[in-house]
Amino acid sequence: MKVLDSLVTQAASISALRRDIHAHPELSFEELRTADVVAQKLTEWGIPIHRGMGKTGVVGILKNGSSERAIGLRADMDALPMQEFNQFAHTSQHPGKMHACGHDGHVAMLLAAAQHLSQHKNFDGTVYFIFQPAEEGGGGAREMMQDGLFDAFPMQAVFGMHNWPGLAVGQFALSPGPVMASSNEFKITIHGKGSHAALPHNGVDPVPVACQMVQAFQTIISRNKKPVDAGVISVTMIHTGEATNVVPDHCEMQGTVRTFSLEVLDLIEQRMRDVAQHTCAAFGATCTFEFERNYPPTVNHPAETAFAQQVMAGIVGESGVLVQEPTMGAEDFSYMLQAVPGAYCFIGNGDGVHREMGHGEGPCTLHNPNYDFNDELIPLGGTYWVRLVEQWLS
Repeated sequence: MKVLDSLVTQAASISALRRDIHAHPELSFEELRTADVVAQKLTEWGIPIHRGMGKTGVVGILKNGSSERAIGLRADMDALPMQEFNQFAHTSQHPGKMHACGHDGHVAMLLAAAQHLSQHKNFDGTVYFIFQPAEEGGGGAREMMQDGLFDAFPMQAVFGMHNWPGLAVGQFALSPGPVMASSNEFKITIHGKGSHAALPHNGVDPVPVACQMVQAFQTIISRNKKPVDAGVISVTMIHTGEATNVVPDHCEMQGTVRTFSLEVLDLIEQRMRDVAQHTCAAFGATCTFEFERNYPPTVNHPAETAFAQQVMAGIVGESGVLVQEPTMGAEDFSYMLQAVPGAYCFIGNGDGVHREMGHGEGPCTLHNPNYDFNDELIPLGGTYWVRLVEQWLS
């Protein structure tokens, strides 16, 4: 690996910063302390900042030379509402909050690059360091854009990166086209008619209606959409009834839908609505159908993806740049890619278990109470950001 010497030299201080952020996790739109730390460091390195986009977002602005070209680099800052099980020195000091997705490491890698670029301005143009709040369901990218991110800071391309457990340290994964799915939620309330369970003919039981509906939804996946188009419908919650001898008068179903295209999403939403309404009608019931679209699919642009792959290959070799298999997870960087060309990549985190603990076998998944970002990635991730800037703004 061709990692920048300066990033190796400063790795210990950036790692300490990362662990401090890990110990003080903040949830979506509450990243006040984290934003303060970011702003303080950028200012210390002579990088002008803008604060307040998306409530707690921070944008660093580093200019050099005379070119009007600009590039954006994005890192998310928020933690998750879950209890940490780790027992190391930098474990979360806030019960019920944890950096279980490595966003503390994303901040650290981008800060490492910012520090280097502020000292070695080997580029011509402008770099925007975008520290974004509320990726974990809050749509912080969308909120920053609504606050004028790309109007105030116009750029020709924007890039994002996420650590990935199970992918070896020293490897990147990147592909053009869809790499992460849209995230959507539905809630269906079936309205029947309650009765005594011994006299079901006097009521309209919503439970068998729900059972029929769950099965019928899967025919949308297998018989309505094209087999080559990906899509998932998962009913994850069914709530009904309060007593064993009473037929309930309603049943509530909730779940998620994931797709790699908006066209497939449109189809699934409409067919689910049709199936729900007509299934209820067939049983003499009615329903309330709610469908909420959260994040759109994350779709990488071909030219920017090829450019990023070339940069990665120069650091870890072509064998270290893998084809990223699309995942049904979701990411709000998708909003940025809808507005500006760019690419979203994955950097190998190894097994995701803290090295000093040595517990567990195999990769520790994201959103896991034992997860920890691998500090070995900081010089590598920082090098990728630096080389991306230098070559884009050459």
